[in-house]
Amino acid sequence: MTPAYLLALCSGLLGTLGIFVLLLTGLNLTDNLPPPAFSNSLCVDEKLNFLRNNPIADPNLLVIGSSVAWRHVDGAALIRHSPQLRPFNGGFCGLHANQSVYVADWLLDREPSIRQVVMIADPLDFAGCWKVPDAVFDRTDADRYVYENAAPWGYYMRYFAPRSLLRNAQTVKLQRANRIEWDPLVFNRFGDGPLEPAKDRGLFYGAPEPLDRSCFTALGTLAQRLQREGRQLLVVSTPLHPQWKAEHDPDGSFLADFDRRMHATLAPSGAQYWIPDHNWTAPPNAFVDAIHLRWSAVHSFSAALAQQLRIAEARALADSVLAGDAALLQ
Repeated sequence: MTPAYLLALCSGLLGTLGIFVLLLTGLNLTDNLPPPAFSNSLCVDEKLNFLRNNPIADPNLLVIGSSVAWRHVDGAALIRHSPQLRPFNGGFCGLHANQSVYVADWLLDREPSIRQVVMIADPLDFAGCWKVPDAVFDRTDADRYVYENAAPWGYYMRYFAPRSLLRNAQTVKLQRANRIEWDPLVFNRFGDGPLEPAKDRGLFYGAPEPLDRSCFTALGTLAQRLQREGRQLLVVSTPLHPQWKAEHDPDGSFLADFDRRMHATLAPSGAQYWIPDHNWTAPPNAFVDAIHLRWSAVHSFSAALAQQLRIAEARALADSVLAGDAALLQ
């Protein structure tokens, strides 16, 4: 290589870096800068960005799961019905069950004050876990970014993805302002993600894939961990649109199998399982598609969830008393 070639190569690299820095600066000044691409999923990365900028002090209730966890829990409603709760919504969109467990383990390691965990479970999230890695993002980088307030600029270089950066830059400002109806990136102070579109979009989701044993295995490991640590786990089967059930599970066999597997997974740890469809009636026009509730219906659902949390806590207390009595009798 000649000196002239090396000089041209270095100049090109530095020029490209300079252009990239100017691009980031311009996007930041106009509020069009997406978060660093830790997962290369805008809604996941934006949730990390929210947690960085809005720390939740000493939570005692952690909500985990995919978009149904993010959008189906109203922390303010929980507190109205159970004032002792300090909720933290750790739901991230688009996760399979094994990935939700990965996120839960990360947050439990960082938030020692959590005593209760709620997973809002969608049967669609318990399929295809074998196809996706557990790790949604690098925990070390997420720790530094969210909890240690590390400067973000280095992560734009480490997770260099110019195509997705430019694509997301076109919409992120509108999403943060709740101006893209079906894909808002709006959070309340608990990390919940309100969704209240003017209309619905039909069922949107088709027939489910077969349930995946590895999804339930991942949940079982989380349940065992929480039992060892003396924390409670309540798994909630999210409400589903009646029309979706009629079209894709007319005899109820798919959901019955899901419930059976869930009971078998949770039984060894003593974790609780709640099926809202058995004792909570969704109000008219509650669904925006097959699996998502609109925010006006989430208030009622969260009130019912608060009651189930009280029941689960009472059961756990009774079980601990019985266990103590049994130990004394030995």
